[in-house]
Amino acid sequence: MSKQTKFIFVTGGVVSSLGKGLVSASIGALMESRGLRVANMKLDPYINIDPGTMNPLQHGEVFVTDDGAETDLDLGHYERFVSTNMSRLNNITTGQVYDAVITKERRGEYLGGTVQVIPHITDEIKRRVLRCAEGLDLLIVEVGGTVGDIESLPFLEATRQLRTELGPQNSVSVHLTLVPYLSAAGELKTKPTQHSVGKLREIGIQADVLICRSERPLEDDLLKKIAMFCNVALDAVFQSVDVETIYQLPLLLADQGLDEKLSELLNIWSRAPRLSAWESIVEGILSPSREVTIGFVGKYVQLVESYKSLNEALVHAGIANRARINILHIDSEEIEDKGAEALLAGVDGVLVAPGFGARGAEGKIAAVEFARTRSIPFLGICLGMQMAVVEFARNVCGLSGASSSEIDDEAAHPVVDLMPDQQDITDKGATMRLGAYPCQLTEGSQAHRAYGKSEISERHRHRWEINNAYRELLTSHGMDIVGTSPDNRLVEVIELPEHPYFVACQFHPEFKSRPLEPHPLFRTFVEAACVHAGRRRDDAASAIELTTGV
Repeated sequence: MSKQTKFIFVTGGVVSSLGKGLVSASIGALMESRGLRVANMKLDPYINIDPGTMNPLQHGEVFVTDDGAETDLDLGHYERFVSTNMSRLNNITTGQVYDAVITKERRGEYLGGTVQVIPHITDEIKRRVLRCAEGLDLLIVEVGGTVGDIESLPFLEATRQLRTELGPQNSVSVHLTLVPYLSAAGELKTKPTQHSVGKLREIGIQADVLICRSERPLEDDLLKKIAMFCNVALDAVFQSVDVETIYQLPLLLADQGLDEKLSELLNIWSRAPRLSAWESIVEGILSPSREVTIGFVGKYVQLVESYKSLNEALVHAGIANRARINILHIDSEEIEDKGAEALLAGVDGVLVAPGFGARGAEGKIAAVEFARTRSIPFLGICLGMQMAVVEFARNVCGLSGASSSEIDDEAAHPVVDLMPDQQDITDKGATMRLGAYPCQLTEGSQAHRAYGKSEISERHRHRWEINNAYRELLTSHGMDIVGTSPDNRLVEVIELPEHPYFVACQFHPEFKSRPLEPHPLFRTFVEAACVHAGRRRDDAASAIELTTGV
């Protein structure tokens, strides 16, 4: 670790889901805008080794890094707000820490000593934090959970120890807390914040900076009260009020001088922040010149966090196209019950999202057919591509019984199947094709035009692949395989050249989309949806003119 590395430890109090991840990411954006080398780290208190085996409805999206780590969705926020690519070093869990310590104990590395939470667990946490900080000017460490949770105590104790060991002006404690509004009393209440900061002090950590989450702005007298009772300087109490878009948060905090205060506390000399790029992002979102409706077909749409990166990638594409994106989330099981026409009529584009398992698969296939036969722009991702191949095999190639062996292990035509090296795997955690893999694109294809190059690298998270035994049949009926692995063994991108826009990919492009750099496939998909929307409006206007004569 460089001696110059500084640390910001972000904790949360009162309730969960206050937005620690977004605050941590926004701090990263602000400090990076001052010219610093910045990264973020997430300490997750759950005992799972990683979120890879969790149902997205429980924990939200699983974000995948280039090096193949299945991580918390907050790492997606980090990558969208700072330029650093995160890795498996940037997300650790209680499960990983205990697994490492127990493995060392079994090997005899503790020389017969009694293994305890302090110092062995806390030392392992500190070792990983310091390793993640190597080569950086600043590491922002988000401690998951809520202060007072028993699960978070080892991480908070490690944080307390690190702050002492790092010395003055090398670390800052930022505490995010809730200031609720009680409508019956007609006032904002500071007591939960006072209790939260008090609980943090019991652990041995004095907050240096408070960020108060609230539905409405706090008056000066409330800020003074919070500062006094929480033993925090008045100019170190900041507000995080509801905003129209999450990309306003860095600007909101900068207007209050958060980055200036953090630089002062950490004794950092840097240039003034350059926030024009963030201003242009917000302006693009809040002042669009057109709008489109995207039918978003998925299995986990009841929890928007399940598809966080996908939703954000559509927003980024909207910025690039000066378009407001109205996302119509549709459960694929509902399509099975009510039909695609009933739920997708009037959309300007259809996106079929990733997922696992047989549930809702036929609904996704119906959504693909709806988009294909009605010339509606289509983007399929991972399972979305696989279902597009199944639909094409059934309805264009005439293969009755075509399916994926994931859905039907006795399918007559398994056009999607496990590769030989996946056949005998029984463990579910981290055994898929994970992380960045290269892909070769066919020149002249829509994907090639979107990327502007032939060689790309994209992140994967899947186990099933397009069955090579059916590739010739698919292409002979009009499907173009325009992206493959360099050895041509794995299908990565398919297109239908006769369709206005029909593109599907095996990888997850959403993981690499950023507000300043929208992903090419999302950008061109939304562009095609805008064209479709314009054509629909023209057709509607013509119909009115014919009917009314006006």
